[in-house]
Amino acid sequence: MFFSETEQLPSIGWAGFLDGTHMLQSALALLLAIALGAVVAFHPTTRRSIDTREEAELPKVLIMYALIGAVIGEIVLKYGMVIGFVIFGIGGLMRFRTDAASTRDTSRLILVTLLGLIAGLNLPHFAVMATVFACILIYIFDGHPVYQLEVNEIPKGRVKESAAAYRAVLASLKCTLISEGRHFNKSRIEYVFRAPRDSTQETLHAALCEQVPAEVRGEIDWEVE
Repeated sequence: MFFSETEQLPSIGWAGFLDGTHMLQSALALLLAIALGAVVAFHPTTRRSIDTREEAELPKVLIMYALIGAVIGEIVLKYGMVIGFVIFGIGGLMRFRTDAASTRDTSRLILVTLLGLIAGLNLPHFAVMATVFACILIYIFDGHPVYQLEVNEIPKGRVKESAAAYRAVLASLKCTLISEGRHFNKSRIEYVFRAPRDSTQETLHAALCEQVPAEVRGEIDWEVE
């Protein structure tokens, strides 16, 4: 047993909703973690080295992990290092026994586990607050999906013209270009871009097929998470 009969975990419960100072401090801690995580995640030099969709998605994951770190810090601050070892054990279990499809899914898995832990530790006010912060971040991040577009079999000697044509169509569709790669020897171009909130892969694909001139058009292959 971690605790003796005389040494019990503190109980805060729903009374925490009435403690405005405590809630404000917790909210400021989460906001600070998100802000500091964003400073590192969106560093200008990092953006210049993005070549793949995974690299484009990494800043979102870093900010989510910053939020996770702040949540863990708040728990440990209130309940001590014993809970820290519990969280460490849960993290190890998820690391070796859970098959998440991506780092984004892994971060959400860790976060929802922590939310359940917070609720179980009788900190409902902090659980609700952390959930609200997480939902806001997910809404912001997932509202503009990142796509990786690969165009193959471009007519020989037309790679430069084809790249310009595809880039112009993406701009007309209000997509934000993150990176562009041209492979003249393979007659292939690659784009990583952020799409508008109301767009879908089907509408983007149809627009590219219709608006890119046939003489510079290639075969489109998509990668999206």
